[in-house]
Amino acid sequence: MGTVHARSLDPLPMQGPELGVQADDMDLGEPEHEPQQEVLENKDVRCFSLSFQNSEDILTYEIADVFQAKNLIDVMKKSHDARQRLLRLGIFRQVEVVIDTSEGEDALPNGLDVTFEVKELRRLTGSYNTMVGNNEGSMVTLLSYPLSFFHSSICYCSFSVNIYKVTGQFPWSSLRETDRGISTEFSFPIWKTNHTVKWEGVWRELSCLARTASFAVREESGHSLKSSLSHAMVIDTRNSAILPKKGALLKVNQELAGYTGGDASFLKEDFEIQVNRRLFWDSVLSASLWGGMLLPIGDKPTSIADRFYLGGPTSVRGFSMYSIGPQSEGDYLGGEAYWAGGIHLYTPLPFRPGRGGFGDLFRTHFFLNAGNLCNLNYGEGPRAHLSRLAECIRWSYGAGIVLRLGNIARLELNYCIPMGVQSGDRICDGVQFGAGIRFL
Repeated sequence: MGTVHARSLDPLPMQGPELGVQADDMDLGEPEHEPQQEVLENKDVRCFSLSFQNSEDILTYEIADVFQAKNLIDVMKKSHDARQRLLRLGIFRQVEVVIDTSEGEDALPNGLDVTFEVKELRRLTGSYNTMVGNNEGSMVTLLSYPLSFFHSSICYCSFSVNIYKVTGQFPWSSLRETDRGISTEFSFPIWKTNHTVKWEGVWRELSCLARTASFAVREESGHSLKSSLSHAMVIDTRNSAILPKKGALLKVNQELAGYTGGDASFLKEDFEIQVNRRLFWDSVLSASLWGGMLLPIGDKPTSIADRFYLGGPTSVRGFSMYSIGPQSEGDYLGGEAYWAGGIHLYTPLPFRPGRGGFGDLFRTHFFLNAGNLCNLNYGEGPRAHLSRLAECIRWSYGAGIVLRLGNIARLELNYCIPMGVQSGDRICDGVQFGAGIRFL
């Protein structure tokens, strides 16, 4: 356990009892009394001291904005933002912020103390659990060894080794997959970007989930080895990863398999873009774009375990889970190229029931989604590939309710109207429920 302690000592002529605020529960709305509003909005504050066990330089950099705060509301907002940055370092499992009146011999009258209480991650962790994400279910056994280190006040890096076993069932493909592997990751920042370089070696076992599985799925069943190098770059300025109200996200991934051994040989590229803009009446307009391409290396075709999948309540709504694109006897086989885009409008519930409390976790949701998924003919050029992705576009529109489950996940209940349906697609016309952490 470590404590970051920043103190503001410019006088604030507050009246009444001491102020104690948890950053997670901060209410930044209009204060009730006029004298207090004068204190919150107009009086200057100045933070001047900081102490922390061990990693002082990097933490000073991460909470530097708190020292630039001009008034109490600014202190509260910047403290909350600093907490989010500390959590994103990946070295703390818990960060709490408390803002209180100053105490002690050196405290000036009505000064403020800002305290960051942190708990570091264990160096060696293990777990066995059921993981549910984006309407999928997997059994996970994980042994992880994370290691973080710092070089300067503006650079932090982390290195981890993971040994894992993951078992997942994918009924849309009549497929069961068990992965046993080891991976190493190295994460580091460059300017405003965060990068992760990863090597993964995995023994994959594919088997049929049902006796009625298609021949195409049975043909790919069996054991294989994959050894791959991957790189991910992320720029994330959103205020929340689950239901953001402002900011943008850019994420680019590259994976190269086959050059370090294994049966799979391919080059895989995909990206994700999201832009959020706050509008009037506390509404938010959000736009997203996903895309990717999988190119085999050599004569061996791509595997069903490596291809892209599209459709469902977390991507192109109004279609059943991963039920767009190539299929055989009702089993969906994925594709080697895809794109998906969406425009969303989030507004408060009508008449704002439960405002300032539980009601703020709900948002009304209006959406328009579109996308396409296909395989590639490698004798064709890039223009032909783009033309194939522009044909037979699936799209949908609708409205519903979104519930934010803290910073963990979100739930959606939408009424969907699918359009552009192609032969073989499986639709969900009407009410559709979705749960996950990543939504189009």
